[in-house]
Amino acid sequence: MKSQNHEINNLKIRKAVGIILIRKDGFVWTGKRKLGPGVRFGEKKLWQMPQGGIDNGEKPIEAAFRELEEETGSKSAKLLFESEDWLEYKLPNELIGKVLKGFRGQKQKWFLMEFNGSDEEFNLDNHTPEFDEWCWRDLKTMPNLVVDFKKPLYEKLVEIFLEKIEEYKIS
Repeated sequence: MKSQNHEINNLKIRKAVGIILIRKDGFVWTGKRKLGPGVRFGEKKLWQMPQGGIDNGEKPIEAAFRELEEETGSKSAKLLFESEDWLEYKLPNELIGKVLKGFRGQKQKWFLMEFNGSDEEFNLDNHTPEFDEWCWRDLKTMPNLVVDFKKPLYEKLVEIFLEKIEEYKIS
């Protein structure tokens, strides 16, 4: 057991980005994660916003636009705000090696982007599909819809971004 904990502690934290894509009424784009073989979560806690790793040599903002297109199929967004801090989550031990292979969590830079396209652009099969459903939601609902180990990070996102979303809300 001691050896396994040592191995887990030696795994790196992956640098990544997250995107809060809002439309003019202030609702944010959310996707329901597809599960890989052997991975189980509470059924209602599969929703999240687009996110993904930063490739070598890539700037966080470049990764954010790339991930947005890969995960949603849309490029129709403009940057509104970037989080000052990197936010981190760690995987529970039972998921080590099943998700984020080679990493024990992520350190994410989050971006608020305004969606300026139409819903018809969204194509969840654009790249390697990570979501099987999507919908627009109030950001405040997200901490209760995300997997438990990401809940503190999503609570922080609400704290950081809610005021910014209210500023940009046009409805």
